[in-house]
Amino acid sequence: MKKNIELLASYWTLAGPAEPHTERDYSQFDFALRVEAAARAGFTGMGIWHSDLANSLKRYSLTEMKRIFDDNGIRHIELEFLNDWYVDGPRKAASDARRDILFSAAQAFGAHHVKVGDFNREDVPMPKLIADFRGLCDMAKTYDTRIGFEFMPFCRIDTIDKCRQLAEGAAADNGGIIFDLWHVVKLGIPYDAVAQFPLKYMTSVEINDGYLKSMPDLVEETTQHRKLCGEGEFDVKGFVRRVLDMGYAGPWGIEVLSNDLKRKPLAEIASSAFATTLAQFPAG
Repeated sequence: MKKNIELLASYWTLAGPAEPHTERDYSQFDFALRVEAAARAGFTGMGIWHSDLANSLKRYSLTEMKRIFDDNGIRHIELEFLNDWYVDGPRKAASDARRDILFSAAQAFGAHHVKVGDFNREDVPMPKLIADFRGLCDMAKTYDTRIGFEFMPFCRIDTIDKCRQLAEGAAADNGGIIFDLWHVVKLGIPYDAVAQFPLKYMTSVEINDGYLKSMPDLVEETTQHRKLCGEGEFDVKGFVRRVLDMGYAGPWGIEVLSNDLKRKPLAEIASSAFATTLAQFPAG
């Protein structure tokens, strides 16, 4: 392992034939088999999607899942995804129920963070977003975990300035922003702008690769056509250098949603994801 670099296999990378944003978004690969494959490949972190958590709990308890993580040296856990935390009514009630499950799992696993966001570009006033985000962070603190907001082209928070408003407005010591290279590139955000973001509010970082010219349907491209690092046109190594120079010392997620990747055997997915990601980091 390159010095001080720890890699986290984000949920979708190892999910195999799961379909994002459908009723079949949980992995067909058994939880324990995914953990073991991730560990054999060299990962020290792993992600779990909310419906995958629910499906895995049909076979394993939270205590058993924690033991499996521990037995395989997986210590950086990411739980996702919480949407609708900024609305009211029935959608908020459903979000609160999911939140409670994710927070309970985060506490049981000692998770690094819970990922939240907005898929629908909701027209919510910034003061309400800030207040509700702060409320999530306050509650997460009682579960000994962090909250990471993942900005993307599909949500209300889609610029570095808005990310700063959210993070600095909430001013939570356990809350911040998740920087996914895919969204940084697709939003046309310069790496220099990322490098000027306050490090204390950089909750986690994810890398991947793809093509600079976007497909007509960005949702389809985002959920089906990402590439492993080094297999596309992104300047992944340049992004990694800038973030390392900031002093970021947390785990690095590799998040690749790919129709090509998910057709491969689990062991091959894990080993290729690890090797191609680690190759983006400087030696030493």
